[in-house]
Amino acid sequence: MPDSIERQISALDRMTTSELVERFAEVHGYPCRTRHRAYLIRKIAWRIQANAEGDLSERARRRAAELANDAEVRVMAPKSMIAPPQPGPSATVHRRTRGENHDDPRVPPAGSAIVREYKGRTIRVVVLPRGEGFEFDGERFRTLTAVAKRITGSHMNGFRFFRLSCAGAKR
Repeated sequence: MPDSIERQISALDRMTTSELVERFAEVHGYPCRTRHRAYLIRKIAWRIQANAEGDLSERARRRAAELANDAEVRVMAPKSMIAPPQPGPSATVHRRTRGENHDDPRVPPAGSAIVREYKGRTIRVVVLPRGEGFEFDGERFRTLTAVAKRITGSHMNGFRFFRLSCAGAKR
C-alpha cells in the first residue's frame, strides 16, 4: 500500500466523528446515516483504497448482481426456524449438596444432571466440576448457551432454555 494511502487511513483515527461524517460524504459522494465511528473509519478506508488501487472489475460487479438477483432476501428467519422453548416438564436432579463449584447460583453442583424435554426428546446435560463446563451427548461445552445452541440450532440463553433460575440471581 502506498505511503499516501497509509497516511490518509492513519489520519482517520485522529478525526472526530463529525469530521469522519464529512470525510465519508467527500469520498462516497453521498451523506451517511450513521455516526458509528468504527463503521465510518472502515468504510472511508475501504473507499480510499478502492479509489487508489481500483474497485471491483465490471465482470465481478455483474456476477455479484446475478447472485443478488437469485438470492432470496430475508430480514428475519422463517417462523418455522424460530423454536421457542417447548412446554413440558423440566427437572434438575441434584446428586450432591451445593458446593462452591460454580460462581453462578443458577448452576447446580458438579455431578448433577439438568434434564429437559424438548421437541419430544429428553435432553440430559451433566454439570462438570468448576471450569470444565457441561457435558451433553458425549461432548463437552463451556456454557449452557453453547449446549442450547447445539440442540436448537440457533442462539438461545442457556439458563432460559433449561429453565434455570434462582431467587437470588440477577435478572
